Amino acid sequence: MKKGFITNRLHVGKKPQAIPVERKIETVEGKRFLWIDLQNPDRSDIEKLAETYRLNTLNIEDCMTKSELPKLDSYQDHFFVILHFPSLLRQPGISRNSQLSIFIGKDFLITVHQGDLKPLVDLVNICKNDLDIHRKERILGKSAEYLLHEIIDILVDELLHISRKVIANLDDLEDEVFDEKISVARSIALLRREINVMRRIANPLKKFVLEITKNIKKFSEEDDLSLYFDDVIDHIDKVIETLEESRETMEIYKDTDFMLSTEKTNKVLAALTIIFTFAIPGTVIGTFYGMNINLPGGLNEQVSFLGPYTVLILIILASTIPVALMFIYFKKLGWIGR
Repeated sequence: MKKGFITNRLHVGKKPQAIPVERKIETVEGKRFLWIDLQNPDRSDIEKLAETYRLNTLNIEDCMTKSELPKLDSYQDHFFVILHFPSLLRQPGISRNSQLSIFIGKDFLITVHQGDLKPLVDLVNICKNDLDIHRKERILGKSAEYLLHEIIDILVDELLHISRKVIANLDDLEDEVFDEKISVARSIALLRREINVMRRIANPLKKFVLEITKNIKKFSEEDDLSLYFDDVIDHIDKVIETLEESRETMEIYKDTDFMLSTEKTNKVLAALTIIFTFAIPGTVIGTFYGMNINLPGGLNEQVSFLGPYTVLILIILASTIPVALMFIYFKKLGWIGR
């Protein structure tokens, strides 16, 4: 397999470790709203914001859990949503999902995460600095709802990009599945796990983006926002479709690898069976005459119709005939002369 997204992150004997992310609170002031981004925050950081914006204490607990299931809670003046996206700042290892908690009202947007969502971190830097002035003015010149769309859109685009890299890894894996010199069982297992992680992220995502589209109308005066979110949903559908195709392909590769491995094992067993069968005469004779006692068939015996070694000859014939019959049988099975 070529060094792609998946294989670059799979190292035998190394446990994946998260890159330490410093605690950071960024405040970005837009034209009609305030964006507060909390990376790896303490409880006190979120509780201060909860007092200012009258946020539900249960939602604060959800933010600190870091492993809460996706959800959406709607209130009179704001709503709270939890989404999952793949973590992109981890050291080599299997990818894991990272939680993004969002509070959004008419004039504020609060995002809480662990700092391992690179597209979101990059967007914060763009809005804080002048890295892309045109994009910064476009985002901050509109509403908090538009910024929410921008955040979800860039994260879904990254998800789509990763799913396409999975397809590229599948194409590389196809050649190795049919190469008898390469063992791909571990690669198949790791890639299947990667696909399953991605599917667990993408499948609930569509439902909650649809819920966001419905709830955002309470605070947004922009009629075209639903069109923006429809585009995001289209991208999610592509991700789900791509991952479903990848899962089906992986099942085919798994079955193919199992059949090829079974065939290879059968060849080895056939060779060992043939060797054992041809060794039967020598084993019988060696066992029979290896005993330290006088046995029929030696020089001390009287001459019979086949000479002094009549018994020995009969033993050889008795052990050779089954070998000859087994040889004919193996020939019919195709084990010999293939």
